[in-house]
Amino acid sequence: MRIVAIGKARAGPEADLFARYAERIRPSLTLTELPDGKGAPAEIKRREGESLLAALPAQAFVVALDLGGEMLDSPSFAARLEGWLTLGRPVRFLIGGAEGLDKPVVARADFLLSLGRMTWPHLLARAMLVEQIYRARAIAAGHPYHRSGRPE
Repeated sequence: MRIVAIGKARAGPEADLFARYAERIRPSLTLTELPDGKGAPAEIKRREGESLLAALPAQAFVVALDLGGEMLDSPSFAARLEGWLTLGRPVRFLIGGAEGLDKPVVARADFLLSLGRMTWPHLLARAMLVEQIYRARAIAAGHPYHRSGRPE
């Protein structure tokens, strides 16, 4: 599994949080960071979209983070991820830049995932995604990390 994201993370708490969860995930999860696009907003979106698409293996199963995507609870995401991992295709999660994902990227995605309707800084979105991937793998393994239900 790999997360392909626009932008470079600097050392700091967000990068530390990402690393903390990423190193626990099996199969391993890696991060590919692509440069921010330059120019007018539409040009930035187009260039970043081209970079994201170029980073994908031809047979990849692509999960793109998008505000208009499906919002899943953690057990549902875990079930989806298990299914994606059994396809025999490399799984790639895409996180766009500040301008969002270009239409060809959205069209290429096999699944659009939303982390909610709020806007999140991209480095926090990375950390939230990697934590949910770790949680999904824990759910699949029957590990007690995930506690279902609401506290009393």
